[in-house]
Amino acid sequence: MDLAAVWLTLRLAVGTTAALLVLGLPLAHWLATTNSRWRAPVEALVALPLVLPPTVLGFYFLMATGPDGPVGRWTEAWWGATLPFTFPGILLASILYNLPFAVRPFTAALARTDRRLVEASWCLGAGRLATFRRVTLPLSWPGLVAGLVLTFAHCVGEFGVVLMVGGNIPGVTRTLSIAIYDDVQALDYAAAGQAALGLVAFALVVLVAVSALERRSARG
Repeated sequence: MDLAAVWLTLRLAVGTTAALLVLGLPLAHWLATTNSRWRAPVEALVALPLVLPPTVLGFYFLMATGPDGPVGRWTEAWWGATLPFTFPGILLASILYNLPFAVRPFTAALARTDRRLVEASWCLGAGRLATFRRVTLPLSWPGLVAGLVLTFAHCVGEFGVVLMVGGNIPGVTRTLSIAIYDDVQALDYAAAGQAALGLVAFALVVLVAVSALERRSARG
C-alpha cells in the first residue's frame, strides 16, 4: 500500500472535515432557524454537488482558479502561484464538494432541537451564543458528529474532483483512490486489492457508526 498516498488522504480528510465544522455549522444553524426567502436558493446551492458530476465541479474550479480565472489572477498576484495541482487546491475543492455532506446532517440535527428549550434559555437571560453552546449543541451533538464522520469518510474516497483539480502528483495530490486507479492501470491487482479492501472495511465501519449516531439523535 502506498503509505504516502494514505497520509495525504488523511491530511485531506482531516483538513476538509475541520474546515466544514467551522464553516458549515453557522450556515446549518442559519438554515435550521431562518424564515428568510433566501433559504431555498441557499439550500439548493449547498446541495448542488450532490447532483453535479465531480468532473463538472472540477472543471469550473479549474476555470476559476487557473491563471486566467478571477481567483487564479488574485492568488498569483498575492502568492505567486495558482491553486490547481497543489494540496491547498485539492483541499479547497474538497471543501466545496463535501459541503452538503456536512451541512445537510448539521441542519437536520439542529432543526430537531426543541424550540421551547431555546426560548426558555433566552427568557432566563442567556444570550444566543450561550444558548447555542449550552442548549443546542448538547441536544444535537449525535447528528453533528454523524455529519462530521460522513464528511470524513466521503473525503477519504474522493476521486473525480481530486483528479481534475490536482492531477496525480506523488506526495502532493496523489490520494489513496488515485493510487488504486494507478495500480489497476499498471495491472498491479494485488496492491489495488489491498488498498480497496481497506477502503471497503473503513466504509462499513463508518456506515455503522453513522447509523448508530442517527438512531441516538432520533431517540433524543
